[in-house]
Amino acid sequence: MNASDLCYLSAEEAIKQFSSGDLSPVDLMQASIDRSEAVESHINAFTDTYFEKALDQARQAEHRYLKGSQRPLEGIPLAVKDEFRLTGTRRSSSSLVYQNRIDTETDVLIQRLLDAGAIVHAKTTTPEFCLLGSCHSRLWGITHNPWNLDITPGGSSGGSGAALAAGTTTIATGTDIGGSIRIPAALCGVVGYKPPYGRNPEISPFNLDFYSHSGPMARSVVDVGLMQNIISGVHNRDIASLRERVIIDTNCATDLTNHKIAYSMDLGFMEVDSRVRENTLAALDVFRSVGATVEEVELGWDESIIDAAHHYWAHGWAASMLGLLKAERENLCDYTIWFLENALDSSPRNYIESLKTTVKMYDRFGPLLDEYDTFVCPTLMTSGVPADAAWPHHEIEINGAVRKVIEEDWSATFPFNMLSRCPVISVPSGLADNGVPTGIQIVARSYDDQTAFNAALAYQQKFDFAPFVLDSRIKPGVT
Repeated sequence: MNASDLCYLSAEEAIKQFSSGDLSPVDLMQASIDRSEAVESHINAFTDTYFEKALDQARQAEHRYLKGSQRPLEGIPLAVKDEFRLTGTRRSSSSLVYQNRIDTETDVLIQRLLDAGAIVHAKTTTPEFCLLGSCHSRLWGITHNPWNLDITPGGSSGGSGAALAAGTTTIATGTDIGGSIRIPAALCGVVGYKPPYGRNPEISPFNLDFYSHSGPMARSVVDVGLMQNIISGVHNRDIASLRERVIIDTNCATDLTNHKIAYSMDLGFMEVDSRVRENTLAALDVFRSVGATVEEVELGWDESIIDAAHHYWAHGWAASMLGLLKAERENLCDYTIWFLENALDSSPRNYIESLKTTVKMYDRFGPLLDEYDTFVCPTLMTSGVPADAAWPHHEIEINGAVRKVIEEDWSATFPFNMLSRCPVISVPSGLADNGVPTGIQIVARSYDDQTAFNAALAYQQKFDFAPFVLDSRIKPGVT
C-alpha cells in the first residue's frame, strides 16, 4: 500500500490492519503528516499542528496493539475543529480577538475520542466564530476545497472537511448550528452527522441551544458510526445530554425492503442547480435499487423559515458576542460586524415568532415521518460557492448564473437545526460540473439515529464512494 492509499484508508480498515499487524499506527500517522506537509500550503485546513507529539503517541499505540490492550480508536489520526477546547492548545475561534487563548481543559466530546485512543495531530480552521458556510478569517486566511481551490470547502467545519478530502486526517470533528457539519461534508465529498439534540454532550453555554450540535465527520458512514458510538451519552456537566445512550449498529442489513423514503428536491422554495438535481435523482435510484420505496412530497414550507432562523440566531449566537462590537470592533471580520449589527434589529417578539414557525414546520414534518421512515433532500442547492463567500450576500453560481443571495438560499441544512431532534446524515451524491462534490441529507424521526444510519449504510454499499474519495487528491498544478 502506497502513502497516498494510506492517507485515504478508513478508520475501520486501519484498525483491522493495526490489529493484524499488517500496519503500524506510526506508518499511518507519518503518512498523514507527510501528506499535510505536501498540501497544506494550498488548502490551509489547519490552524495548529502537533506532529511530533502525535508520532510519540502513535508509537505508544503501536505498543498497545502488540500487548493486546488497544482501545476502540487506538492510533487513528484525529483533526479537531478549532471551536473545541483541548488542554494546552490554542482555541482562537479564528479571531484576532482570541488568537493567543490557550485552554486548560478539554471538551468532553474530544476527551471521549482521546480516551478511545484517537490521536490529535492538528486543529482545523473555521470562519470567525463559526459564522459562515464558507471558511475564511482575518486570522487564518482562506481555506480552499481540495477538489477545486477556487471553491469553499464549506463552513463552519471547513477545515475538517478539507482535511478529510485531502487525506490529511482519518477522522475529524465538527459543530453544527446551521449546517456547519453537513455543508463541508457535501462540498468535500465526505460524511457528516448532525445528531439529535442532546445525544452528544455539548460545549457550554450552547448545550442549552437546541439548534447547536457537535458530531463526527469521516470518509465513510461506518467511521462516523464508530465515532458517534464513542462520543454519545450523558455527561454530568451538560444537563441537556440524554441519559438514553444509542449504540449504532454499523453491521446492520443493507436491504431497505419495506423502507419508505419521502423526498423533496427544493424544500418548497429553493432554486436547485441542475447537476444537484441530477445527482439527487440518481441517489434516489440507489435507494430504490436496495428495495426502498421513494415518493416525492410537499412540505408546505416557504421562505419565512429563513427569517425565523435568523431571529433565533440573533437571540443566542449573536447575543453572546455583542459585547465585542464595542470592545473589539477593529479586530473583527467584516462579516462578523454585519452579523452582529443585523442581530440588533431582532426583538423578543421575533424570537417567539421563530419558535412558532418551528412548531408549524414540525406540524407537517412530524406526521410525514409517521408515514415514511426517512426523508431525503439535497444537502446544498449548488456547489458553486467561492472560497471567499461571506455575509450578507454570497455571489454563488447556480444553473450557470452568478447570483447574489444569502447563505440560506443555497443551504438546505438549517431547517433541520430548527427541527433539531431529528438525526441527519449527509453523504456524497456525485460531482458537479466544477468538479466539486454534491451531497444528500438523510433525515429520520426524532431521536431515531439507527434508522438514519441504516439508510446511509445501505446507500453506501451501492453508491461507490471510493472513486470520489480517492480522486480527491489536489487538482492539477498542485501536488
